[in-house]
Amino acid sequence: MLLQKFWKTDRDNPIYGDRLYLRHPKISDWAEWSKIREISRQHLVPWEPVWSRDSLTRQHFRDRLRRYASDAKADNGYAFFLFRNTDDQLLGSITLSNIQRGVSQTGTLGYWTGLPHIRHGYMFEGICTLLPELFETYSLRRIEAACLPENIPSASLLEKAGFTREGYARQYLCINGNWQDHLLFAILKGDTIAPSQIEERRSGMAGITGK
Repeated sequence: MLLQKFWKTDRDNPIYGDRLYLRHPKISDWAEWSKIREISRQHLVPWEPVWSRDSLTRQHFRDRLRRYASDAKADNGYAFFLFRNTDDQLLGSITLSNIQRGVSQTGTLGYWTGLPHIRHGYMFEGICTLLPELFETYSLRRIEAACLPENIPSASLLEKAGFTREGYARQYLCINGNWQDHLLFAILKGDTIAPSQIEERRSGMAGITGK
């Protein structure tokens, strides 16, 4: 009841992209979530905090939802699941955490994609779809993200989405049981989202016009 009551807010409406939509998770997502996480375990473990032994159970998922609800109620963070428009297939998740208000108005982005759905551009589209909402509806002016230096696909994704690499943090997060260095990225309200995509569209239009 707490979870159902919480998610009924002005920010509860799904956010739609061309191929996918984002919404807050709910308990009925557990079966599909646990299945795709299990399928993707070996793919995700190197890039995430240590998984607990009960990490895929229904009770763990319920506890996770309660944490999401508590964070959102305090305006500390928000969670979004990504679903494909055509068949409502769960693709992955994006979380906004560590929100700082006052003079900062910033938050930290985290994300994962299920193994069957990588290299299809879904997370890129999800991030680019969500960013305007975070800047406008959630009133943020700066969104940060971090990834391991060896996670080249993640770094490339962030840069493609419009994030700027700002630094290198030693032993920044405990990932897979070890304190590990991270590359630091950020995008500001007013920065161009997916600048390379915009340039490609402009080039395409120029080619058409040239004909």
